[in-house]
Amino acid sequence: MNYFNFPLEDWTNYFVDEWLIPVLGGFFDAISNIIAFFISGVTDLFTVIPPELMTLILALLAWKFAGKGVALFTVIGSIYLGSVNLWGDAMLTLAVVIVATLFSIVLGVPLGIIAARNQQVDSVVRPILDFMQTLPSFVYLIPAILLFGLGGVPAVISTFVFATPPAVRMTTLAIKQVPADMVEAARAFGSTPWQMLTKVQLPIAIPTIMAGINQTIMLALSMAVIASMIGAPGLGSTVLAGISSVNVGLGLTGGLGIVVLAIILDRITQGLGTRK
Repeated sequence: MNYFNFPLEDWTNYFVDEWLIPVLGGFFDAISNIIAFFISGVTDLFTVIPPELMTLILALLAWKFAGKGVALFTVIGSIYLGSVNLWGDAMLTLAVVIVATLFSIVLGVPLGIIAARNQQVDSVVRPILDFMQTLPSFVYLIPAILLFGLGGVPAVISTFVFATPPAVRMTTLAIKQVPADMVEAARAFGSTPWQMLTKVQLPIAIPTIMAGINQTIMLALSMAVIASMIGAPGLGSTVLAGISSVNVGLGLTGGLGIVVLAIILDRITQGLGTRK
């Protein structure tokens, strides 16, 4: 039943066309340049390292933090990526995921700490996170394209928005779950708020925070295919090409590449979180 016509679409378009882009266009261009600089740096680093050396580095990290089995899988997965000519695409995807994850951690973890220690901040942040998590991921692509064009920058922005909530939520949960008696004991010994955070709360909360970072990485990887629709380089574009041409083999090849990266990153970050 239509009682009245609510012109939300018209108001939104007017706001974007008449104020957002004309007034803040330069600001978004500056952000785009900063993100492009990070993407370019990480991509150049990953592509300049020979595949054999990169495989060795990943295998050693997997062995140290996740065990010999994961290290062996890392070697086999790297051989697979090279054998199907997807190594370069895998490094491009890894660069986008790492940049987006770094931004999510830099913003999400401190915000989660503040929200855990301040109820007013928590009450404001929680509905924003609900909105970010429930909004369909495809919807992120529209403002990303509008404000940042096509390519790696809007892919990082949309991935960042999609993947940040777990980092914030898990950090908040981790700080709140620190036993109250330990907090009271530290306060009784005269700990400052900073000492309380760095010497008591964070050391106990690290495993849960790492679990949130792990979920952030997984969500970032899950955006690889979707972000390829707005020009994100990497394995997602291979899967998208397979979908566009109804090439099942091509789609499976690229999809398995994403799975390989996901398992390697998942096991390494899990190992970081459970390491004593």
